[in-house]
Amino acid sequence: MPIELKMPALSPTMEEGTLARWLVKEGDKVSSGDLLAEIETDKATMEFEAVDEGIVTQILVAEGTDGVKVGAVIAMIQGEDDEAAPVQPAPPVKAEQVVSTAQAAEPTATAPRPQASAASPAPSDNNDRVKASPLAKRIANNKGLDLTSVAGTGPNGRIVKADVDALSGESRSPVAATASNAGPRAEAPMAKPAAIDTDIPHEVVKLSNMRKTIARRLTESKQQVPHIYLTVDVRLDALLKLRGELNASLEARGIKLSVNDMLIKALGLALMQVPKCNVSFAGDNMLQYARADISVAVSVPTGLITPIVTDAANKSLSKISTEVAELAGRAKDGKLQPHEYQGGTASISNMGMMGIKQFDAVINPPQAMILAVGAGEKRPYIVDDALAIATVMSVTGSFDHRAIDGADGAMFMKVFKELVEKPLGLVA
Repeated sequence: MPIELKMPALSPTMEEGTLARWLVKEGDKVSSGDLLAEIETDKATMEFEAVDEGIVTQILVAEGTDGVKVGAVIAMIQGEDDEAAPVQPAPPVKAEQVVSTAQAAEPTATAPRPQASAASPAPSDNNDRVKASPLAKRIANNKGLDLTSVAGTGPNGRIVKADVDALSGESRSPVAATASNAGPRAEAPMAKPAAIDTDIPHEVVKLSNMRKTIARRLTESKQQVPHIYLTVDVRLDALLKLRGELNASLEARGIKLSVNDMLIKALGLALMQVPKCNVSFAGDNMLQYARADISVAVSVPTGLITPIVTDAANKSLSKISTEVAELAGRAKDGKLQPHEYQGGTASISNMGMMGIKQFDAVINPPQAMILAVGAGEKRPYIVDDALAIATVMSVTGSFDHRAIDGADGAMFMKVFKELVEKPLGLVA
């Protein structure tokens, strides 16, 4: 019998994704392990492999379709041992059809495809000429809306249901429950901002899945996590001197340490020395981590992602440098695997290379802290009771006050400062 190819869950928290590109076409023969499609999740674009052998008889979801729910049928495969049967070609299902079908389906059965209603009103002449999905046209005609001036946000500029909702001033508030490494947690719905009515020249830029996730998670963090901010000024001269000496010895191995590599190590060691800050708040419980896994903020074209350096306290500086370079490269190519960016016990965000002196970072739940690193700059500084010029950076720790007391956060910042100002401890 025909095999249903369903939208896979490529990470523990994935609920929907974008079918970025098909790597096969109808009529192609596939074997187990063959690449079928590229799926864009909220963090990366991942390849989807075939499990069964057979012939691709129908592609039901067009490439470029977003909002495809996990478990929705995206294609059909005829098993090699099955008796071939004529298949009537079907038009690719659009994003809004996939969403409604997946929501209506039971876990063990696929709901029938929606059929056009004979009672649907005839579309207006204006809307017939625009590039829009059938559902979008039907809703627009029912509401008497003219789509000729609407900029579509669907594949290839196609007008979809969300565009019609925005035109009529309606919005839909998604409710989702996502898992985290602190355990399942129900998330409150986040209302979408109202559509903006403006005559200022502009273009509508469709949000990527990553940008949508960033917007949701940061909003939830600021709404639900009571932040406390603690800032210290850290003298960098000794660390810069040690970095120069280490790089001279590592040059033959093709390794060049960055200041950020050394700060990652310092953060890992500080968390192990002040374990009360290496925690996650989990309702009636708190997770106390025995290892410091550091999430490193990396800017990518579609937003921000945080690949993880595991067990940073026990890795050499050269190992951290090599890992960060490799992870950052694959992050920018969208090729990270879920286990490489999900988890972590604390984060570091460094904007010093862009000249930012000091900033407050938003905690990445379920983590309970993040370190915001500013630029190292020449400043008047008291050295051995005398005024001197030193290279100094401002570092701000953001702490989840539900899990970390101010005194413990202050102790952590003190230890971090000492590790950076006396950096031989980073190589001991």
